[in-house]
Amino acid sequence: MRKIALIAGEASGDRLGARLMAALRRHASVNALRGEEEICFLGIGGAMMEEQGLSSLFPMQEISLMGFAEILPHIFRLRRRIAETVAFIEREKPEVVVTIDSPGFNFRVAKALRERGLHRPRLIHYVAPTVWAYKPERAAKTAALFDRLLVLLPFEPPYFEKEGLNTTFVGHAVVEDAYDPASGRAFRAQHQIPEDTLLLCVMPGSRKGELMKLLPVFSEAVKLFSRQLAASNQQLTIVIPATPYSATLLEAMPQNWPTPPLIVTGEENKRAAMLASQLALAKSGTVTLEAACAGLPMITAYKVSPVSAWLLRRMITTPYVNLINILMEREVIPEYLQERCTGERLGDALAQLWKDPSKQEAQRQDYAQALALLRAPVTGKTPSETAAEAVLSLS
Repeated sequence: MRKIALIAGEASGDRLGARLMAALRRHASVNALRGEEEICFLGIGGAMMEEQGLSSLFPMQEISLMGFAEILPHIFRLRRRIAETVAFIEREKPEVVVTIDSPGFNFRVAKALRERGLHRPRLIHYVAPTVWAYKPERAAKTAALFDRLLVLLPFEPPYFEKEGLNTTFVGHAVVEDAYDPASGRAFRAQHQIPEDTLLLCVMPGSRKGELMKLLPVFSEAVKLFSRQLAASNQQLTIVIPATPYSATLLEAMPQNWPTPPLIVTGEENKRAAMLASQLALAKSGTVTLEAACAGLPMITAYKVSPVSAWLLRRMITTPYVNLINILMEREVIPEYLQERCTGERLGDALAQLWKDPSKQEAQRQDYAQALALLRAPVTGKTPSETAAEAVLSLS
């Protein structure tokens, strides 16, 4: 039995991990016919990785933190979980450990393993740190910790290859999903949403900290937007795709929406909700790529603590945070960050986008160009399959 450990710390990493596990399992089923060993998965992940057979060492949400000031109150718990993870890996002795994004946690785990002088397991990191945006010295740090790096963006390999790290552009797994417009129509029919009703997809994030910061702003924005819609007799329905964890948090938080939102969970429901919607208000992150795959016009926003914002502004070199904008080298999707992330600004931005079909269509055209850059470089293989082959080549 070949053991492969995977460690994910947030919803996007859980999704990547689940797809990687499925691709590894497909390879294993083919290789089993040749008498090769089956794969056993272990490590840390969320609901999607658990569906693929992972029994998480502890709940993934415990390490799902972002920002500088936001992490400080949890530092002792994180140190305990890092030590627990390292001891678990030493005890289980997997052939390879795949750490997925979440560098604040995963790099510390890798460093602790390296300090023990272990030649096994081999260490692979999946999703490069954004050295092209800030702290370029992290490329050398990454090279010192890992045996291989799997990157999502076509311009990333040179940053790490010059440090001697074996780096592979595998493409972004977000392009693997099928987005069938029929599922959007079925979603509206299932939830009895009339065709002339504007369906707004609101995506405030999956981490507790994100929800606490963004939800009040997003709900205020939607309330102001709904008033403008009411003036023209346009009906509004709100849908919020969520993870099982964030759905529980959403239901427990105070509600300030102009109309009760429809909260849906599951990947298929999320894609269907995006396809059924005509407009989106989304937090910055992987979810905007998914919305782009659905051809959904949107604005994006994000907010961290003032201390984290102060530090980031002194480090970031890129003018954009949204990946579509970074790939296109211009603002395709309007960004409202930090002090610009207010209910009034977001409400006005939604209204402007809704009133201008030409802007909506321009976004869709730019989405297609940007997403084409995220496809796997190997013809006929998905990003997850390319990543799986890279993992197996080291195990």
